[in-house]
Amino acid sequence: MKQTQNPTDWMIRAFQSQEAVQVRRRLFRQLVESLIYEGVLTPTVQEKKGVLLFEMKGRNRAGDCVVYRCQGERRFSFDRIRLVSPLVRADEEAVSLPLFLEEMQAGMGADPERLNQFARELEETWTKDTLCQYIRRLECRTVMDKKYDDLEGELMDGHPYHPSYKSRVGFALNDHLSYGPEFLPDIRPVWLAVRREHAHLIVTDHLSSEERLYTLSGMVKDELRIAADGMGEDPEGYVPIPVHPWQWEHIIAIHYQQALQTGDILYLGPSQDIYRPQQSIRTLANVTHPKRLSVKLSLSILNTSTSRVLAPHTVENAPKITNWLHKILKRDDYLREQCRLVLLGEVAGAVCQWPVSAPVKDRTYGAFSAIWRESLHTYLLPDEEAVPFNGLCQQDVDGVPLIDPWVRDQGVVTWTKAVLETAVPPILHLLYAYGIGMEAHAQNMVLIHRNGVPERIALKDFHDGIRFCTKHLTHPEEQPHLAATPEAHARVNRNSFIEAEDPQQVADFMLDAFFFVNLGELSIFLKDAYDLKEEQFWKMVRETVDQYQKRFSDLAPRFQVFDLFASKVEVEQLTKRRLFQETELRVHQVRNPLARITSKEGGNSLETE
Repeated sequence: MKQTQNPTDWMIRAFQSQEAVQVRRRLFRQLVESLIYEGVLTPTVQEKKGVLLFEMKGRNRAGDCVVYRCQGERRFSFDRIRLVSPLVRADEEAVSLPLFLEEMQAGMGADPERLNQFARELEETWTKDTLCQYIRRLECRTVMDKKYDDLEGELMDGHPYHPSYKSRVGFALNDHLSYGPEFLPDIRPVWLAVRREHAHLIVTDHLSSEERLYTLSGMVKDELRIAADGMGEDPEGYVPIPVHPWQWEHIIAIHYQQALQTGDILYLGPSQDIYRPQQSIRTLANVTHPKRLSVKLSLSILNTSTSRVLAPHTVENAPKITNWLHKILKRDDYLREQCRLVLLGEVAGAVCQWPVSAPVKDRTYGAFSAIWRESLHTYLLPDEEAVPFNGLCQQDVDGVPLIDPWVRDQGVVTWTKAVLETAVPPILHLLYAYGIGMEAHAQNMVLIHRNGVPERIALKDFHDGIRFCTKHLTHPEEQPHLAATPEAHARVNRNSFIEAEDPQQVADFMLDAFFFVNLGELSIFLKDAYDLKEEQFWKMVRETVDQYQKRFSDLAPRFQVFDLFASKVEVEQLTKRRLFQETELRVHQVRNPLARITSKEGGNSLETE
C-alpha cells in the first residue's frame, strides 16, 4: 500500500465515500439474512411477483413499535435467504447497526452482554472493511492475472455469510493498516527462545528434526547463541518460537516480562526473512523464500467472532494429524495418482508453557504458539497456478469476476463441471474410504489450474479442521493419539471438537464446510453472474457424487453410514452463536440440495419438495 497520507486522513475520506455506504449495506444484508435464516428473527413474509417482502417489528427506546422492511428471495442452495434491497426503517434506509440490534433485541431474546459485543464487532467490521474497499478503489487494485500469494491479499471480501467478517477486534486502525492482508504489508516475525522445560515442540515424521525445522523457517542460529551466551546459558537448552509483531508488543512483552527478565525467555530479534499475511491474518507466507515454511501465529484478536489464538491442544495435534493424513495419501493410489491431491502438512507446532499467574491465564491461553505449514510452492509445477477456492466468487472493482476469462474461454457449464470433478472426489474419498470429514471451506481449499483449467486441489488447516468417528474409521488402529480438548475450551466453543459420536456429525461437518460454504456460494454466484441455474449446478454435483459411488461400489455400506443425501443437513448457526450463551451446539437443519436432486436411470431430476 502506498502510504502517502496518514491513516486518519484515509479514514475520514473513506467514511465520506461510496464504499462506506456499500459496506454498511452489505453488513445489514448479511446480518438480516443470517438472522432470518437461522430463525433468530421471524418476520412476516409476503410474496409479490416472485419477491419476498420481509417485515420485522421491534421497539424503540420509548416503547413504540418500529418496523423494518426489506425484499429478498429464497435460493435453491440450502434454502438460503438473499436480500435484494437495502433495509428500510420506517420510511428511510436503515443506517445504524447497533440501533437495529437494540430495537430487535426483545424479539430475538438475545443475551444483552453478547448483543453488545456483537454490535461492536459489526461496527469494527464497518470501519475496517470501509478502509479496505476505499483503498482498493483508490489504488485501482485488481484480482486479474494475480499469482496465488498476491491473491491472498487481493481477495478482500471476507466471509460471504458471517456478518462480522472483518471485525479484527483488538487491532487499532494503525494495526489494521500494518498487518491486514489487504494492505500487502511486509512483516518480520519476532523470534523468541523459551527455556526447554517451559516449551513443547512437536514435529512430523517427515521433518525429522528441530534443526531441519529451523532451517526451513529461516531462523539464524547465531542470534540464539549470542542471546544465550549473554545470559550465561546453553543455546541447546532453548526452543525458538516465532511470534507475531503485534502479539509481541501487546501480549508477550507485557505478560511474560518476568520470564524475559530471568532468561526463561530470550529475545532474538525480528526474522531476516520477510513474510506477508494470508487471508486468515495470522498465517504468514515467506516472501523472501517462497518455498520455505509458512507459519501460523497466535493473535489475541477476535475476527469473525472467533478468537485467533492457537489453543495448545490443537498445536500439539497438528503434526499428528498431518502424519496420519500423509500416510493415507502415500498408500492411496486414487488420491495420490489420479486426484493428485496436495495436503499442505502442518509439519511442526510449538507452545510456550511458562507458568503464568491465575489472574492472566485467560489472557495468555493459546497466546504464545506457532504452527509451521508446508508452502504450496513446493508442490506447484512450473505451468501451474493456484487460486483460493473463495476467490472463484471474487469480483474486481468493476464487477468483472476473477473467473471471467476462464468461463468465457471454456463455457460456464464445461468449466463448472471441471471444477466439481476436480474438487469433489478427493473430499468424498477421504470421507467414504477413510471416515474423515474435512473442513474444506473458503481458503482452506485451493484450486490448482493451468490457464484456468482445473487440475487438482490442495487442502490445508488440519489442526482443528477435521472430524471423525472412531468406530467408523477404516483403519482405527492408525488413529493418532490426540490431545483432548480442555473443558474450559469446550465451554466457550461448543463446535470445536474433532472426535464425534455420531457419523452423521462427520458427514454434516463436511457438508457444512465444503457443500454449504464453498459449493453453495459458488452455485449462487454462477447463477447471478452467468445465469447458470442453481438446480443445474446441483445436478452436476449429484452426477459427480453418483460417478464416484459407481466407481467405488465396494464402499456402498459406507455411503449409508455417511449419508450425503439426507433430506436435511445440520448447518452451524454462526450469527446465533454470537447472540446466545454457549450452552449448546448451535446448529439448525436446512434442506439439502443434493436430496432434492433425485438420481434416476438416464439422468437426474428435481424434486420440488
